[in-house]
Amino acid sequence: MADNANNFSLLIELAKEKSSEKRRELLRQVTDAFLAPPEDRSDREAELFDEIVGAVAMDLEIQVRVELSRRVAKSRHSIRRTARRLAFDVIEVARPVIEESRALTQSDLVDVIQQTSQDHMMAVTKRPDIGERVSSALVAKGGDPILVSLLQNASAKMSRETYERVADRAMSSMVLHAPFVRRQHVPLDLLNEIYVKVSKELRSEIMGRFQGATPADLDQAIEASQDRLSTAYGALPRDYQLAKEYVDELEERKTLHPSSLEWMLRDNKQTSFLIAFARLVGIDFDLAGRLVEAKDIDSIAMLCRAAGFERSHFATLITLIVGGGGGGLSRVDRYGDMYEKVPVVAAQRAMRFWKIRAKTAVAKSAAA
Repeated sequence: MADNANNFSLLIELAKEKSSEKRRELLRQVTDAFLAPPEDRSDREAELFDEIVGAVAMDLEIQVRVELSRRVAKSRHSIRRTARRLAFDVIEVARPVIEESRALTQSDLVDVIQQTSQDHMMAVTKRPDIGERVSSALVAKGGDPILVSLLQNASAKMSRETYERVADRAMSSMVLHAPFVRRQHVPLDLLNEIYVKVSKELRSEIMGRFQGATPADLDQAIEASQDRLSTAYGALPRDYQLAKEYVDELEERKTLHPSSLEWMLRDNKQTSFLIAFARLVGIDFDLAGRLVEAKDIDSIAMLCRAAGFERSHFATLITLIVGGGGGGLSRVDRYGDMYEKVPVVAAQRAMRFWKIRAKTAVAKSAAA
């Protein structure tokens, strides 16, 4: 009882004291009394501490506030008012509380994100209890370093919508590629979507994810992606209609084969080649054009592997697409060796998402 009376007395003195130096000393005594373990204070004591200390702390020197923030961050008491005020302070003061304090709610963290700096947001990404609302707010307001840190926090919860927004950002930001691909719970269809943008090493990791996916995983991811996957189309080539009719005729006569692609390229029938290639591997014309223009060997290998092209057809096809340089038969052999290393099962699973893009393209074209 005597200790409790003394603690209340310290709080009252702190509330009344005007001198900065004396207030600083009293604050130290109060925090020692209320926050030092064992933490067996009553709710009423914690409430009084929160009310008085939260009110006077902002008037103290920054180093004193830093020390208070460290003590509050580790406290198990419900001292939300004090924790919240410290969280909105300069980053040196705010960081310990933002990163560790259990007193801060998810709503408090969203407020911090919306009203403070990128440094404060970075501190939020270090917490072990990040919920979907907080993740969404971080992605909406944070720069790329914030998103990297969030993606690397394995305990952070992220909604499907938030993952989609990160995927959109990652399409034009290389710094997001590795943390996005390597995050455990990224939806498979979004990994497939970013495949064409990432490095060869990361592409291998994506293929590994498809290799280990169950049919149920794939079905769930495909269902979730139905409303998202669509392609932004540019103007079609002038000879598109004639080329399409030509490929239609080959298909009707059942003479459209992988070998057809080779002589189309040799005859410089570029539009016919793109239409035919897109049909044979099951993707849309726009995507086929972008992959061939970029000479994206890895992506083309995955498509051809999933479609069952023979090694020789793929090797010759890539040699014609890449063009230039020497190497002759040795270069064809190198492409063939690379092709055989593409895992067939993973390629076929990834292709389920590419085919959705193709269906979306057809639907969009028909509606135009």
